[in-house]
Amino acid sequence: MSASPFDASGPERLHQLFDAHLNAGLHHGAQLAVYDGTDLVVDVAGGTTGPDGDATTASQRHLLFSCTKPYAGVCLHHLRDRGAVDYDDPVVDHWPAFASGGPKADVTVRHVLSHQAGLPTTGLEARPEEWVDWDAAVAAMEDADLVFEPGQTAAYHSLSYGFLVGELVRRIAGTEVQEYAREHVFEPLGMDETTIGLPDDVAADDVATLVGFEPYDACRESGVGLDTTTKDAAALFNREAIQRAVIPAATGIGTARDMARFYACLANGGELDGVRLLSEGTVTEATGCQVEVERDGTMGVPGRYALGFGLGGTAWDKYGSLSPRRVFGHGGLGSIVGWGDEEGLAMAYVTNGVRHEYEHGARVNAMADAVRTVFG
Repeated sequence: MSASPFDASGPERLHQLFDAHLNAGLHHGAQLAVYDGTDLVVDVAGGTTGPDGDATTASQRHLLFSCTKPYAGVCLHHLRDRGAVDYDDPVVDHWPAFASGGPKADVTVRHVLSHQAGLPTTGLEARPEEWVDWDAAVAAMEDADLVFEPGQTAAYHSLSYGFLVGELVRRIAGTEVQEYAREHVFEPLGMDETTIGLPDDVAADDVATLVGFEPYDACRESGVGLDTTTKDAAALFNREAIQRAVIPAATGIGTARDMARFYACLANGGELDGVRLLSEGTVTEATGCQVEVERDGTMGVPGRYALGFGLGGTAWDKYGSLSPRRVFGHGGLGSIVGWGDEEGLAMAYVTNGVRHEYEHGARVNAMADAVRTVFG
């Protein structure tokens, strides 16, 4: 006789919610990973890699959308630990062609990491053919005019964040951002399935297929980020050329298991299983609040930013329906989320179903609430 579902406790309760999302058709496949301190306590996968795909496993690669941003940002934190850059350095100190004078020359590394650089839109957002051309993207950053003065406010830099951070890493380290992340972040932490851009030696069909779901009768269209429909976003990011491109704001490839490990490392002071990624001081500064705004200039809702991470504490974030202010993390376009907190809890939820922003929030917030119910 099988056990009653009402008898479930601990991680099994999370498995029930995970399965409920699949059974409801919120996505075709998904992964959930949770660290409690230094222990991986949940690592589950289910569903399929697409409408007609194979079974999703815990090692199945997915496109991570904006959850890529913290992977790029932590490269700058790593360089800061090495004394190669300071957060208050003007960008032009490392990248002279970024600005020839005026207010743009006042943009600092801190502004870039906290979405205060004044370049939330550059024109590049509407030209995906240039996303695959690093030199063209860098030129667009150099040619772009400020939307607001640096530090005046915060507005989510959906695409420009990645090219700004990536080019800073290249200029400072002399190494392309995807290689720096591989050598100094992914390989040391054992994030074996994670890359920025799909490498040439990995087949395109190794990445789960994104599916854009039509929104229900929505209260409002959010106009967030790349400002495109879920179906258009899925079609664009299913293209092999886009997935192989190094777009440090959007083309991370990886798994929930790897992402949860990344956040667990930071939530435990920058060290996990004997691997020191960042100093404790740098983790504290990187995850500390830099700016709070009542209306983010891109997202249109209240927001709190650290250096390369979003922060909890509002009803509009994706780290729980009423998330604690101590949470740091990042979400991806209608599909995924990862976060950690100062108490050592870390979670990553990765799916291949791109949904309307409100539906996405309801889905990932329910999972975050359940994780805190079980392990908090």
